[in-house]
Amino acid sequence: MRHFFRVKYKWQSVYYHFQKWSKDGSWEMVWILLLEKYKGLLDMSSIQLDGTHTPAKRGGEAVAYQGRKRSKTSNMLIITDSKGIPLACSDPIAGNHNDAFELVKNVDKMLNNIRLSNISTEGIFLNADAGFDTTEFRASCFKNGIIDNIDKNKRNGGENESIFDKLLYKQRFVIERTNAWLDAFKAILVRFETNKTHWKALNLLAFCVILLRQL
Repeated sequence: MRHFFRVKYKWQSVYYHFQKWSKDGSWEMVWILLLEKYKGLLDMSSIQLDGTHTPAKRGGEAVAYQGRKRSKTSNMLIITDSKGIPLACSDPIAGNHNDAFELVKNVDKMLNNIRLSNISTEGIFLNADAGFDTTEFRASCFKNGIIDNIDKNKRNGGENESIFDKLLYKQRFVIERTNAWLDAFKAILVRFETNKTHWKALNLLAFCVILLRQL
């Protein structure tokens, strides 16, 4: 039992409020407002896109078996700036899907959330690995005014003639560092939350801590 603002709370009470604020979108709004307030810290010379794969020990929503991990996992897409500061994440995705699953819909929603923080995405370069190399996603980037710098997927053959800047692509390593930052939070290193909304909220809380550490 701890004291917060001169009021005694048990952990059950804290978790009740966490669930409540997850359901009504409060955590997402906190992140949007915090990102807007400190957007001056961001380096938007390019943005980085990648997916995470987290073991899910208790099952739940958006969970399925993933062959490479040999376990049930939950996936999530993440966008960061050029310094690795998180900007947005997708809703959780069942682990049996690859990163390209419903990619256009997921990234469109993430970009809209970034814009809600009054951050322009017009004309931004986007780095992503070959797993995101689809014709539909490249067309969506063009539609959103984003210049894609996506590594070419050899399985797509030689039909893709898009320009690929290897020097710019090297900046993508920062999102791997972001994943390491996120892994430092034990609450999200392994997924125990069965509700996907609660799981996403925990990741948004980690985003807030990572951003505030930059101050």
